[in-house]
Amino acid sequence: MDDLTLLADLLKKRNTIDEQIARLIRRPAQPGHVGEYIAAAIFGIKLHPSASHGSSDGEFASGPLAGRNVDIKFYLKHESILDLNPVNPPDYYLVLTGPRDTLTSSREGVRPLIIESVFLFDGKRIIETLRQNGSKVGIASSIRQEYWNEAEIYPHWNNRILPLTNEQNTKLALFRLGV
Repeated sequence: MDDLTLLADLLKKRNTIDEQIARLIRRPAQPGHVGEYIAAAIFGIKLHPSASHGSSDGEFASGPLAGRNVDIKFYLKHESILDLNPVNPPDYYLVLTGPRDTLTSSREGVRPLIIESVFLFDGKRIIETLRQNGSKVGIASSIRQEYWNEAEIYPHWNNRILPLTNEQNTKLALFRLGV
């Protein structure tokens, strides 16, 4: 079998799986939608009916952040960047990431849909901090490592504003590589 035929066969299999995922999450099987579904199920977030809702994807339904809106991001690699809305920021950014990016090129790289870490940023605070530092605020904003460390809620609980239950930790672990 030549490479093109093999690729066509693999894409047909992938499309079948994507159809199953789309039926489950009721949105296209794109990383952003998958991340929103996972976050909603684990963190008790009520998603907005429309995926194109302003500056947030939903709001926390219970717990210490009940009623606060949240923009959910799912990045397949942790590249220390975050898409921010400087005009109308959400209360919080909940960021699910895959492994740290150590490659200098994407050639022969893989971006599996896994969750290695979860971060919770205060929306207005991170934008204000970046502006004070003279950093660019918007799409692909570069966030210093110290801010990622402060915002981490999984697997290390550094940001104490959102404590995770054992059940939440167990559910997040389902999406780790090799678990």
